[in-house]
Amino acid sequence: MIRPSVLLFALLMSAPALYRYVTDEVDISQVLIRFLIAVPIAAVLLAGLRYITAGYGRTEAPGTRVRPTPGGPPEPSA
Repeated sequence: MIRPSVLLFALLMSAPALYRYVTDEVDISQVLIRFLIAVPIAAVLLAGLRYITAGYGRTEAPGTRVRPTPGGPPEPSA
C-alpha cells in the first residue's frame, strides 16, 4: 500500500508539470507520466528518510546498573 505522504511528495515533485498544464504548455498525458515516475522516486526517498530517522526518539529500558569500584577488581593472591 502506498502511503499518503508518498503521494503528496510525488505531487509536490510533479507540481511544475501540473502548473505547465494549467497554463496550456503541456498535455495531460505528460503530467500523468511525470507523476507516475515521481511516485517510486518519492517512495524510495521517503523510505530512506524513515530508515535514517527510525532510531530517534526511542528510549531503551533501563538495564542493570554497575557500580564501579575504586582501583579496579582485586588481584588474586598467590
